[in-house]
Amino acid sequence: MAVKLDEIGYWSEVKLDIISRYAKEYSKIMTSQEFIKAHYYIDAFAGAGVHITKGTKEPVPGSPLNALMIEPPFTGYSFIDLDGRKVKLLRELVADRQNVDIYQGDCNPILLDKVLPTIRYEEFKRALCLLDPYGLHLKWDVVHAAGQSRAIEIFLNFPVMDMNMNVLWGNPEKVSKDQVARMDAFWGDGSWKQAAYRRTQGLFDTIEEKTSNEAVAEAYRQRLKTVAGFQYVPSPMPMRNTKGAIVYYLFFASPNRTGDKIVRYIFDKYRTRGTV
Repeated sequence: MAVKLDEIGYWSEVKLDIISRYAKEYSKIMTSQEFIKAHYYIDAFAGAGVHITKGTKEPVPGSPLNALMIEPPFTGYSFIDLDGRKVKLLRELVADRQNVDIYQGDCNPILLDKVLPTIRYEEFKRALCLLDPYGLHLKWDVVHAAGQSRAIEIFLNFPVMDMNMNVLWGNPEKVSKDQVARMDAFWGDGSWKQAAYRRTQGLFDTIEEKTSNEAVAEAYRQRLKTVAGFQYVPSPMPMRNTKGAIVYYLFFASPNRTGDKIVRYIFDKYRTRGTV
């Protein structure tokens, strides 16, 4: 069966551009540091390696192929995807590159058991990791492990559309236990409720009101710093659909001031752009 390639719009292309621009600078810096023994690129939701643009219906390279074209190159690459057909096509596109590991399966155990443990700060290894799920498919344990490593920087898709559709309802009592469990796993515990809702005193009783997307994203930003242990987490980049609604936030988190400075500059170049 043929692979159905993902169609991407303007903001997804912006995301690919942001990540590619930073990855180039990251690889230059890591290569120039004599004490760094190796630096890696990790894509946890790699897909087929190529997308179709909604506007022109033309193929465009995805994050894995963009990363493979960066000079100076990364020491190695790890690509993961759940879809076997996409993994098959990605393997064909990567061809005989010897420094690429491609995994099929759930990225959460693969990252925790096989990939992240190999990136050791004490061994002077570093990594840039892209965590770009379609929805609430990423586990907090992965984010926490990356933060605690002191060796890994991440770009992370914070999927507010999935949250709003399935979890962050006006009446939280109507949300199913399964959806709450998904949110707990993504957030790491149930403290997201304090970020997503506030209690106000009504005429007769206490009313629980939903907060804004911005408030939830800011609470997660603070969590990346105080719980995961990333020292630098700039304000995330809101990514929108064609109607201007925020679909997700693109987070960057790093143990390094230099990376933070570069990403702030890149984010600011795109942050004020309108929808197309």
